[in-house]
Amino acid sequence: MKIPKIRILSHSLETLTNPIYIQAKKQVENAIQQVDWPVGTGTFSVYPESGKKRGQGNGVKPIKDNFIKDLKDQGWLTELAIIIGLGKVDAVLTSEGKIAVAEWETGNVSSSHRSLNKMAFAIQQQLIIAGFLIVPCRNLAKYLTDRIGNYEELEPYFNFWLNSIASYPGVLVILGIEQDEISFDVPRIPKGTDGRANN
Repeated sequence: MKIPKIRILSHSLETLTNPIYIQAKKQVENAIQQVDWPVGTGTFSVYPESGKKRGQGNGVKPIKDNFIKDLKDQGWLTELAIIIGLGKVDAVLTSEGKIAVAEWETGNVSSSHRSLNKMAFAIQQQLIIAGFLIVPCRNLAKYLTDRIGNYEELEPYFNFWLNSIASYPGVLVILGIEQDEISFDVPRIPKGTDGRANN
């Protein structure tokens, strides 16, 4: 899987040079790049069918699960709440009293906003130093579950989130992911449910 777009939101040189941030960023990027479909091929190929109609397109949960498994194998914890009442995050890395978190988006753009707001708030509360959001670029999103959030939809708000953490030691990283190739020879990625939508 490719990462054609990365936006790093931070004014904190202290955070950007912190070993846990550097470690977390490297592990998140490596885990994304290891995601393949079909599993075991070493390449992420997507069946090029729009997800706008029911029963068509590709799901996202299986590819998220592979990403989370990779992080877990590297010592990350999964499905933890960092702020009571704001729900869990997908993965958490702790080291020397510092915390980084990662969220792989499977919902619509409102869900993506909630994830970034949650991580920005956690930075303001100095509970974490780094938050990573993984979202498909539009070029991949068009083949996934209808109305899934995408990188380009979030772009206009990047300065808003940057300003929200400008006075705090923290960083938000938004990673836009994309397929290595499209192919009619691969199976569609199955859709599942996570309580919000078919994905």
